Amino acid sequence: QVQLVESGGGLVRPGGSLRLSCVASGFTFSIHVMRWVRQAPGKGLEWVSTISTSPGSTSYADSVKGRFTISRDNAKNTLYLQMNSLKPEDTAVYYCEWYGTRGQGTQVTVSS
Repeated sequence: QVQLVESGGGLVRPGGSLRLSCVASGFTFSIHVMRWVRQAPGKGLEWVSTISTSPGSTSYADSVKGRFTISRDNAKNTLYLQMNSLKPEDTAVYYCEWYGTRGQGTQVTVSS
């Protein structure tokens, strides 16, 4: 059974940082592309970032490029999203995603 468990969200002030984690189980994590997506209040899902199985192969939405960094630890079956210079518009529920399957998400709120 596939399971994705996100954590690391919280309330942070503009300009602050958070590191999200997603622990995966039920599939061979190391051989699959993984993504982060987010959903802001009242809006649809928005793609944030993708990481391939190849080291260093990543892509980002223009809205987060230069501020967010996606990474993975295949030995720990864990996906990460380092978020720096956070803005109020980054407020959303963040999900890790594997071929359309998502976890319960973790809430990120950026507010002063």
